Amino acid sequence: MPRSVKKILPHAILLLYLLVILFPFLFVLFSSVKKDNNSIALNPFGIPKEFVFHNYVEAWVNAKISTYFFNSLYIAVFSAVVSILFGAMFAFAVTRMRHGVWNKLLYSLVVVGMLIPNNALMLPIYTIVRKLHILNTHWALIIPYIANAIPFTIIILAAFMRSLPSEIEEASVMDGLKAPGIFARIILPLTVPAMVTVFIVNFLGNWNEFLLANYFLSNDELRTLPVGMVQFRDQYQMNYAQMSAGIVYSVLPVVVIYAILQEKIIEGVTAGSVKG
Repeated sequence: MPRSVKKILPHAILLLYLLVILFPFLFVLFSSVKKDNNSIALNPFGIPKEFVFHNYVEAWVNAKISTYFFNSLYIAVFSAVVSILFGAMFAFAVTRMRHGVWNKLLYSLVVVGMLIPNNALMLPIYTIVRKLHILNTHWALIIPYIANAIPFTIIILAAFMRSLPSEIEEASVMDGLKAPGIFARIILPLTVPAMVTVFIVNFLGNWNEFLLANYFLSNDELRTLPVGMVQFRDQYQMNYAQMSAGIVYSVLPVVVIYAILQEKIIEGVTAGSVKG
């Protein structure tokens, strides 16, 4: 095989893979600006002859997408941030502080938590939420989301913190800092790339979660976007153009986050792979 072909072939394969990945999104994007269901049925995969942006207004206002969107946004962001805060403190304790056998024991318990399927926890979570009298409130989602994300958060952040040189802490101690100061002023800023990656993963999990949001929230004003999208139909038919506009709204925050934080995400993915 010629050398030039060997160079081009991987790029061609990646380009083809990109087209396969983007095709469903382009289908939804074009459908969201078509006039009605008939326009989608007659030309399902083509560019619309007439762009109807009013679908976005109708979906945002009349279909309550705005309510579902902001409910999902603040629940997903708040849960992800709190889980990172708790996970970072725990990771700091088991990797940078000397507690002997307790470090390994506590970290092992966290790893065991990753082995439990989420679906197996539905009944225990429901029982706890009911006893706490927070059923049909956003706390019924926030607390399980935080608890569910903590094991993964600790594992990723602990792997990154172990790669940090111990000389940093020694210099901090010489400057008079104690454990809280070392964590807040030294370790936490250095761990930002890993935290950004963990935030993205936790945010996506919270943003797309359906089961808990569907079973624990019965008030329509409290529902999140995935549950609201299921309700996106009237008594007689489903408006696929407006539903596509709602799907675009659901994808938009993820695209914006990736566009803004892409460099930090790449740094976080490779964080801790090489110990300096």
